[in-house]
Amino acid sequence: MAPKSKQRGNARGQKSSKRVKTKEEFRVNEEVEPVNMESMGHPEIYPLVLTTKTQEIFNCRVDEDFTDEEPYKLIKKQDILADFHNRAAVSDFYPVKKIVQEYPGDELLIVYDKDFKYGLNFYLIGTEDGKENYLNPPEVPEEQEEYKEFKDYFPEDIPVYKPPISKPWVSLGSEKEVEEESVKESTKQITYMISRKRSQFGAPIKFRDQNASSIKDAYIECTAYPDKNFTIKELEKDVGMQVVPQITDTSTQTRWTYPKNATTQYYPREFSEEEKEILGQSKPLTDFLNNASISVEIALQQNEIMNTFVDDWKSLAEEESSFGDKTDTHLKEYQSFTDLHSLTEKTITCVSWHPDIYGLIAVSVAVRLSFEERVHFSGKLLLQPSLILFWSFSDPIHPQLMLESPDDIFCFKFCPTNPNIIAGGCINGQIVMWDITAHAERIENIKTGGSRSKKATLKPMFLLEPDSNKEAMYIRHSAVSSIENGHKKVITDIHWLSDKFEINRMGSVFENRSEICCQLVTCSADCTICFWDIRPQKASTPQPAEKKKEENIEIPLDIPSTFLHLDLSWKPLSKIRLSKGETSLDHCPVKISLSEDHLLNKAQDKVLAQNKVVKAEEMNPYHNLESGLANILKPIEDFCTKFFVGTEEGEVIYTDWKLERDPDTGRLMAKKPVNLYTVHDGAIHTVQRSPFYKDIILTIGGWNVAIWKEGIMTGPLLQSSCAPRKYTSGHWSLTRPGVFYVGREDGYIDIWDLLEKTHEPAHSQNICITMITYITPWTFSAKQQFIAVADYYGTLHILEIPWSLSHPSGNEVSSISHYFEREVKHLDYVEQRKKIREQEKKEMELENEKKKVRTYQKSKEQLEAELKMDYDSYLELEKTILISLGLLKPTDTKPFIDVI
Repeated sequence: MAPKSKQRGNARGQKSSKRVKTKEEFRVNEEVEPVNMESMGHPEIYPLVLTTKTQEIFNCRVDEDFTDEEPYKLIKKQDILADFHNRAAVSDFYPVKKIVQEYPGDELLIVYDKDFKYGLNFYLIGTEDGKENYLNPPEVPEEQEEYKEFKDYFPEDIPVYKPPISKPWVSLGSEKEVEEESVKESTKQITYMISRKRSQFGAPIKFRDQNASSIKDAYIECTAYPDKNFTIKELEKDVGMQVVPQITDTSTQTRWTYPKNATTQYYPREFSEEEKEILGQSKPLTDFLNNASISVEIALQQNEIMNTFVDDWKSLAEEESSFGDKTDTHLKEYQSFTDLHSLTEKTITCVSWHPDIYGLIAVSVAVRLSFEERVHFSGKLLLQPSLILFWSFSDPIHPQLMLESPDDIFCFKFCPTNPNIIAGGCINGQIVMWDITAHAERIENIKTGGSRSKKATLKPMFLLEPDSNKEAMYIRHSAVSSIENGHKKVITDIHWLSDKFEINRMGSVFENRSEICCQLVTCSADCTICFWDIRPQKASTPQPAEKKKEENIEIPLDIPSTFLHLDLSWKPLSKIRLSKGETSLDHCPVKISLSEDHLLNKAQDKVLAQNKVVKAEEMNPYHNLESGLANILKPIEDFCTKFFVGTEEGEVIYTDWKLERDPDTGRLMAKKPVNLYTVHDGAIHTVQRSPFYKDIILTIGGWNVAIWKEGIMTGPLLQSSCAPRKYTSGHWSLTRPGVFYVGREDGYIDIWDLLEKTHEPAHSQNICITMITYITPWTFSAKQQFIAVADYYGTLHILEIPWSLSHPSGNEVSSISHYFEREVKHLDYVEQRKKIREQEKKEMELENEKKKVRTYQKSKEQLEAELKMDYDSYLELEKTILISLGLLKPTDTKPFIDVI
């Protein structure tokens, strides 16, 4: 390319630049690619031929604008682009048009090539780095400076050593030869990954030899198969051919070329009159009818008495399914709820079915942010309401009610004696109270396919009448606790105390004369457990001046005055801190389970049976609450005040809520925990008592599950192995005592059936693609049960529980009870064996000590005998020496020791 460009440039330099180019020349210029000096090690240099006309246009005339001191000139990029516009392909810069257009700077450097070093009279530097290196060359090395100074002192005829200067490497194709001669791997590397179960981490590995012929499945046969990597494609092949006559097999069939409609008429064949008379007089026929009539009558009677089309196998399967049959253990999705109106991404933190209205479920949502993100977006979060949503089966899109709170709710509970009263715990440590009595009619009239009776059946969605009122109701909270005197961190669990008793500041238990739930217990991540009373306290009765101030405060119409006396002044009745003993740290409770949880279940059943729903026009007992412990109440003796606590470190603590005074300081302090177990390897998410056995507790945390029995201090009755994924939530079955559900972080639910398996889940089912945050079942009727599953992405899944997981067998309660009793006996046996082993160990150590003493005495006696023997030999030698010297006579009886 370079020689051609030179010839063309010389030709244009000799002739006048006014010659008009033809279309062929334009086409040639368009096809020529810009040529650079990459082969000489200068890819940034592009040789050019500038005619006299071009030199005049850009003021770059030879011997005028270019000198030996400055053989270069900077030309503006805009001038060259204007030249392209005016002269098009006639422009001398047209071969480097692409380089000029893509040049990042505003000025391009043109250098006059006086010696035609690069083949033409000019060349263009196409990069900013090349231009900078040309205008500002690098400093001369010190060796060359010394060479210049040395040259000044010596004449020119004396040869002076010139150091070699490295030249740019010019590729002649040797790198291709090296690449062709290099050895490369043609096969792909095979990677093996060997994994083990989490339960086998750290277990020793033992290798052994075995005979492949004597053990089944001891070897793997590696059969041959064609490998495409080593398959050679045949380009030429020698094949022998021979001409043979061609044979073809053919077949034909007659075609119906004229189709038409045709029918065949059949007539019933009947006996004639003569044949009928003959058969009527036939004796064999009469005998047959007489014999068969009895069997036919019996069959007809059986058809009337029982249904012959009943599937007996199906009936037997239903009976067997209660013992853990796998044929019907799949949870069927019934409905799902998602808040489509929220602008932020939220997760579900707590779920609770309405205890009285069927088909109504409440969920609390929180923003999916970490602690650092919450601090960063705290200003924006204050503008968004924190809600508890009420969903109904009749409308999966629009919430029926929305309860507002000052911050995100992480736990809430309906009041057992009045479901219109709701208490919740916030992330900032405050307790919030709502009274939805004024909106009770709205949620009662929700169409769930029937009345609120258990006999009602849920209708399909397309049969429900559309709800005329689709506007969501926002309900403000009635009261919120004091920030200064409450919890300092997120409230992780909240419970109502039973309506059968109440406690004082010391934790003593008294009778509850009002028979309504008036006290709460909460636990928080600030290492405290607080008891709260919603009644006005006698000590905190406001003075008359304060009453006047409160009367002047205007109460909004949409806020009920039920708990106005608690708003921003509510303080806990008592606080408990679970100390770790020797250290100054405290246990961090996450979940608690009180001993009277079974009483709450009975109270809820009582409310459902009597159908007590407090309406707006009726008297609300919470409006006229007496002050806590205002009258002298009767104490309840022999009441169990101990409860279970699950901590953030995975510890299960059995402690007492009663306080005692420190003998040194006189301050009220929590008692030392009765027992502490470290079973779980992560934070505990579930601590729940069985609805069938009041002393059986289920705990879920980390990667395992444990079942405890109250009063057994030796350990859990059941402790599972490590699961493949971390557990996040769980719940007992409401109808089967041996079944409980456990949610995992990968969206699976493990269904445990203790009648079928006790070492692993009986069934696992995938529900969603993200972490399950909450699980709670609900019984709609004897034939229909549901379970609500909430996930991390804010979707609430309603699943229908199959027959096998909802209907217990006739003796399942006693079977599970016997299983727990056997486990208790097993723990006792293990403890006894431990004591026996310890006693045997002590006896063995005592025997070893005795053996050591006997061995020591024996070795001491042997050493003394050896020493004595050596001493006697020494005396005999001395006596012999004295006799030989004449100092002692052999017959002398005088001791020779005196002679010595």
